[in-house]
Amino acid sequence: MSEDVKELPISVEEGWKNKRTQSTLPEVYRSVRIPKTGSWIKKFLAFAGPGYLVAVGYMDPGNWATDIAGGSLFGYTLLSVILLSNLMAILLQALAGKLGIVTGRDLAQACRDHYSKPVAMGLWILCELAIAACDLAEVIGSAIALNLLFGIPLIYGVIITALDVLVVLLLQNKGFRFIETLVIVLIVTIGGCFATEMFLSKPDVGGILKGFVPSTEIISNPTMLYIAIGILGATVMPHNLYLHSSIVQTRKYQQTSLGKRQAIKYATWDSTIALFFALFINAAILILSSATFHKAGLTEVADINDAYHLLTPILGTTIGSILFGVALLASGQNSTLTGTLAGQIVMEGFLNIRLPAWLRRLITRLIAIVPAVIVTALYGESGTTQLLILSQVILSLQLSFAVVPLIKFTSDRKKMGEFVNPIWLKILAWIVAIVIICLNVYLLIRTFFG
Repeated sequence: MSEDVKELPISVEEGWKNKRTQSTLPEVYRSVRIPKTGSWIKKFLAFAGPGYLVAVGYMDPGNWATDIAGGSLFGYTLLSVILLSNLMAILLQALAGKLGIVTGRDLAQACRDHYSKPVAMGLWILCELAIAACDLAEVIGSAIALNLLFGIPLIYGVIITALDVLVVLLLQNKGFRFIETLVIVLIVTIGGCFATEMFLSKPDVGGILKGFVPSTEIISNPTMLYIAIGILGATVMPHNLYLHSSIVQTRKYQQTSLGKRQAIKYATWDSTIALFFALFINAAILILSSATFHKAGLTEVADINDAYHLLTPILGTTIGSILFGVALLASGQNSTLTGTLAGQIVMEGFLNIRLPAWLRRLITRLIAIVPAVIVTALYGESGTTQLLILSQVILSLQLSFAVVPLIKFTSDRKKMGEFVNPIWLKILAWIVAIVIICLNVYLLIRTFFG
């Protein structure tokens, strides 16, 4: 591996305290070459990939629990929340990609450079808690899928998911494109399963279109607002901001103003298109729940197990339940794979430690596996849905601590130079941050004071 693949260019930039250090993914840093000539399509395809790894986090099993609950209880009404959350995610992921491309730092490294050591450590601990909560949802989701499809007990299913560490190691040794290809194949599998189920469930098109229009009832109805905040937490994933700001640096774009500007453009297209796939899948889960459970008067279906077993009698065919299980398994495995990468980036970025690749993967995986094994052993199937929804609430609470530094850094001319956010983008980004913070404050008040 050549030296420029392992190390970031060393230079002191105005606005940053320290020199840029080694990438948090040194094995794949600047490993994907970008053609200097050819059509824009050829260049875009070279940049395409990281956005799909990011999109995985927006369709993980945690989303399933909140989307199923929202669809069965309130029909199509919360589709507008999924849409707005997705638009917020598109904006924030674009900023994360730009931070990585322009500064050569991922968000974790930028926080370590900018803030004092105690603050940076606090942000790291919060982020690790969010990743553990997210991984808990993904691990349990995969275990539930294995149980539903093959009858494997949940506790063994959780342990089996640890094998994805070996998959990541194997694929990353073959090149980052192999990981991206696997992720895209699994996303297509999930999309195909839900497209078929949408056809079988025959949803109300008029109701769907109306559901994408925001309703004041979402704010006035406490139960609806609680689930809406859960959907927000499940959609806009804090660890994905750290992940995206690092993996965009797998592309070997030119380290010039023009090269970086081109990289920002194509990376933004990549993440935006990928997140629209996530929007389709999240909306499809809620639509399926609404068109089957809500329509049949089953307004309290929030359990993935119940959803799996009820789809067959409602749709009149076993293929509905099978496709649901296959999509859940693909979603869980996809999410654990990218979650492992995010865990590595966060740990190395905040702590500036260098560990062997296998040890990094093992540590980040155990952070999720150990709590999942304990929780599953204690609560079994009865507690899995509550854990999934709780994990999304935890993610929502941590989101502000990733979003605010991201907007702050990308809006600072000393740190970003000519690539600083324009005024309109600063205003829009801070509005998004304020909305997230206000919803989280409401959630805390309602959780602790009823």
